[in-house]
Amino acid sequence: MVKNVIFDIGNVLVDFRWKEFLMDKGFDEQMIKRIAKASVASPYWNEFDRGALSEEEAMQAFLSIDPEIETELKKAYTSIVGMLKKREYAIPWIQRLKQAGYGVYYLSNYSKKAYEECYDTIDFIPYTDGGILSFQELLIKPDPAIYQLLLERFGLRAEECVFIDDTVRNVEAAKELGFYGIVFDTYEDTLEQLEKLGVKA
Repeated sequence: MVKNVIFDIGNVLVDFRWKEFLMDKGFDEQMIKRIAKASVASPYWNEFDRGALSEEEAMQAFLSIDPEIETELKKAYTSIVGMLKKREYAIPWIQRLKQAGYGVYYLSNYSKKAYEECYDTIDFIPYTDGGILSFQELLIKPDPAIYQLLLERFGLRAEECVFIDDTVRNVEAAKELGFYGIVFDTYEDTLEQLEKLGVKA
């Protein structure tokens, strides 16, 4: 029986609009692909989310992949305001779940820079019962340790939790630990998937 709903943040409760963000900064399609390959699509991005790399270290790591685009990388990431965008359904959804008696938590790979510069996009956090952001713990999904930490910190049982994430491997990791899991596609589809588990929100 599901008693708790656990949300990923990016592309579930907020838009992670990195491509549009780079377009907004004036980069063309070819340059966006190069920037992405050196940053968001590189292993270093996860290490930045984990909190294992400082902002300066992350930039040096990106530059190690494609040093020819130093100017573009620095223009892209000196400020990331606008990379994340609020989804208006987030707070009402959390409120409905809470009113129905469910515990609501978050578990997200999230960098310190995103937390500080895009904090207005996660204004739903005070409405939850708590959660874990990867950079604060030096852990990252799909490492089982980050899921275990969530369970231990909030006194939860995996078999009473459903985890919602847009990344298949993160959901599979949760399911291997006993969670129910839903791969987020759309808000409407996720509501249907929750209803199949007996969760109405």
